[in-house]
Amino acid sequence: MKNIGDQIQFDIYKNMRNPDPDRLPVSYEEWEKAARHKLEDGPFYYVKGGAGGGRTMDANVSSFNRWQIVPRMLNNVDERDQSIQLFGQSFPSPILHAPIGTQSVIHKEGELGSAKACAELGIPYIASSASTFPMEKIAEAMGDAPRWFQHYWSRDPEIAASFVKRAEASGYSAIVVTLDTPMMAWREDDLRNVYLPFLIGEGVGNYFTDPAFLSKLDQSPQDDPEAAVMHWTKVFGNTGLTWDDLAFLREHTNLPILLKGILHPEDAELALKYGVDGIIVSNHGGRQVDGAIAAIDALPLITDTVQGRIPVLMDSGIRRGSDIIKAMALGAKAVLVGRPAMYGLAVDGQRGVKEVLQNLAADLDITLGLIGKNSVNQIDESVIVEAQKFRLRESVK
Repeated sequence: MKNIGDQIQFDIYKNMRNPDPDRLPVSYEEWEKAARHKLEDGPFYYVKGGAGGGRTMDANVSSFNRWQIVPRMLNNVDERDQSIQLFGQSFPSPILHAPIGTQSVIHKEGELGSAKACAELGIPYIASSASTFPMEKIAEAMGDAPRWFQHYWSRDPEIAASFVKRAEASGYSAIVVTLDTPMMAWREDDLRNVYLPFLIGEGVGNYFTDPAFLSKLDQSPQDDPEAAVMHWTKVFGNTGLTWDDLAFLREHTNLPILLKGILHPEDAELALKYGVDGIIVSNHGGRQVDGAIAAIDALPLITDTVQGRIPVLMDSGIRRGSDIIKAMALGAKAVLVGRPAMYGLAVDGQRGVKEVLQNLAADLDITLGLIGKNSVNQIDESVIVEAQKFRLRESVK
């Protein structure tokens, strides 16, 4: 994605005399507003809402303001490069599509639309265990495009093992274990709307096609969908997991294993001790613990602990290119994007997701040049300052 920002801006401005009345939104806020017009209360607030009063969700965004970018001048930024390497693979930008389940409630294309959009851009798509479409169908839709598989660790060990084996056989190149959702959080919007899509058969595609899951049913999900959903409620989460259980996962896959949901530096130390391959600093987009630390605030605590021994990625609160710059300056190798892509999906399916991710990459490209860097690999802590400390230092001079 070299100089994508120049091209995207030119494509928009060249039609200024004859603007397209059907053109898609540009800003995150416009995407959210457009998605609200498309979706009923249940699906919209399932995407928009967070745990409790939404304080973690708000902090994820507002805490980026703690950091300010300090541009440098007179650097040759004619050619700019966003490409990165992770686990021996090259990707065109440090943007990945976050794992999100039940996308079929947002748009009829569901996960297939999102996955195809990522395939067009070369952006890695992280398929969720809770997808409506099974992982094999998503893989088929993506061809050879990069993809990872996000694993909700089932209470049934046979299902847990089966999922990672299926992912490996389907061409997924990493396993992302989400740690922060052993149970559903207290989500006031969903409770108010009496809305949980799994109970109406959405987001269970991987389970209803899994041999280990099916072997525990008296009848197929097609013949008795209610019994299948009820069995899903018994095996979905696993509140009994410990660090020692990671050995079980390693027994069943040779793929890199990343732990998603790490916020405490001592957990980062344990991740290193237990030999995982990567960490994703995340609070699940504010959907699990109300009042938790913002992901961007936890990020430097984790990167200081890891000291580059394994890659650290980050999600929760990424809205613009400048957010990506700040996250990378604090040590993130790449970021995951969730809600913005879902609003794009709601508005225009595959085309909407592609537009959101493409515009985010363009914003990153332009911001990269404006701060005097021609590669994301040049971003380090020197490009940012803590806002309050900077003001205090300047006031003394």
